[in-house]
Amino acid sequence: MTIAHSAISAIDMSMAGSRLAGRVACVTGAAGGIGRETALLFARQGAKVVAADKDIAGAEETAKMAADQLGHADSMVSMQVDVASERQVESMVAYTESRFCKMDVLFNNAGIMHGDDGDAEHTEENIWDLTMDINVKGVFFGCKYGVPALRRAGGGSIINTASFVGCIGAATPQLAYTASKGAVLAMTKELAVVHARENIRLNALCPGPLNTELLQVFLDSDEKKQRRLVHVPMGRFGEAYEMANSVLFLASDESSFVTGSTFLVDGGITAAYVTAEDQVDPFGGPPNGNPLAAV
Repeated sequence: MTIAHSAISAIDMSMAGSRLAGRVACVTGAAGGIGRETALLFARQGAKVVAADKDIAGAEETAKMAADQLGHADSMVSMQVDVASERQVESMVAYTESRFCKMDVLFNNAGIMHGDDGDAEHTEENIWDLTMDINVKGVFFGCKYGVPALRRAGGGSIINTASFVGCIGAATPQLAYTASKGAVLAMTKELAVVHARENIRLNALCPGPLNTELLQVFLDSDEKKQRRLVHVPMGRFGEAYEMANSVLFLASDESSFVTGSTFLVDGGITAAYVTAEDQVDPFGGPPNGNPLAAV
C-alpha cells in the first residue's frame, strides 16, 4: 500500500468534503502559502470563505482556484485587507457577516518576516514597528472584531498563526519576527481563557520551517538550507498544505476540547537535541505529494 493510499484510508470518508459544511470562515494572508492552502481546503470541506489579503490580485487568484476546483464560484470571495489597519479589519468582519450572514471561523494568518530583521543591535525601529503592526496588531484587530462575530454566531474557532520560533531561540536572528510570534502565543492563551465559557476557542498554529516563500526567499544557498534542516528530525521543510490540514482540525468540531494550545506542526524541531546525520531531499516533501488535495 502506498503512503498516499494509506493517508486517504485514515480519513472517515463519510466526512470527506463536509467537515466545515454550513460554516463561514475568514482567512487573512490568503494570497499564497498557508493562507491560500487553508482557504482552498476550507472551501473543499464545505465552508463559505472570505479570502482576505493586502495583495488583492493574489486573493482573487485564490478565489478563482476555488471556483475551478469546485466547479462553481459561490464558495469563496476575495477582499483587499491590510490587517495593520483597524478599520479595514473591522470592515472585513462586517463584510463576512453581511455576505454570508455569520462568521464561524477566523484564521488570523497574515504576517511578514522582513529581510532587514536581525538582532537587537542591528534591527532598525521602523522594521520592528512594521513587523509588530502586521504580526501582532493584525492578530489583535482580528480578535477584537472576530470574537464578537463568533459570539453572534453562537461560538466558533479562531486560529492565530504564531511560529515555532516563539518557543525556541535561534542563532540566525530575526528578533522582531520572533518577538511578534511570542506575542501571538501569549495573546492567544489569554483570550482562550477569557472566552472559554462562550463556546469560542482560540489556538495558535506554530509551523516549523516551511517550503514557502516567506522563508525560502532568504535561503538562497544549500548551505543556508542545511543550516536549518540539520535541526529538523524529519529532515525536510514542511509544506503549506500540511499546515492547512492542521488548521482544518482546529477549525472543526474534531478539536472541540482544544483551546489555548500552542499547536506545534514543526517536524519535531522543538523536541530535538541531536538529530540523525542522514538528511532527505530538502524539497522532497512527503512521499507522493499531497494525498488530500482533492478531499
